[in-house]
Amino acid sequence: MAAVTTNAATLPFVNYKMDGPPPPVVEETATKEVAPETPKEKRLICKGCNENENVTLAFLQDHGIKDRNALATIMGNIKQESGFVPNICEGGSRTSYHGCGRGYGLIQWTSAGRYYGLGDFAKKYGGSPSSLPTQLRYLTNEVQWKRIENSMKTPGKSINRYMNYAYSWIGWGIHGARTHYAHEYANRLITVEV
Repeated sequence: MAAVTTNAATLPFVNYKMDGPPPPVVEETATKEVAPETPKEKRLICKGCNENENVTLAFLQDHGIKDRNALATIMGNIKQESGFVPNICEGGSRTSYHGCGRGYGLIQWTSAGRYYGLGDFAKKYGGSPSSLPTQLRYLTNEVQWKRIENSMKTPGKSINRYMNYAYSWIGWGIHGARTHYAHEYANRLITVEV
């Protein structure tokens, strides 16, 4: 067996002298791309409101109405007309659309054109004319609403000003407490970021 001899010339790193600690190890790190933070949207929510009120408030905001007083005015009118009960008939009885005849739903659609318009809308687009989602969709598609929609989407007006627009939309016979309700809603609506 032959002896293997090594000398300094055959070993790697012969001239390497270690004076002090070894050099730091540099590790490669992957950079993670981070999506820019999405700006939060400001929304109004109703403190102490029931489910139908909150669904209505969210629907109206999704439909482009952002002003507190405009929202409060619409909410006050719906509360006066139906108490946010979609299957209510004029006089207070709870019944299906077909069991009423006139003065039905969220804003008490009373005239023949508006009442039957709700039924036709539900039939054409699907949904029950007695349900909240169908009535909200119908409400924002009616000619009477379309006439005031831009005014309700214009911020910065008083409740009384928005109430004037609402009269031409609903055409109530009795004013009742709708303005009082609108002021109550304006006080209950709080801004949150979502």
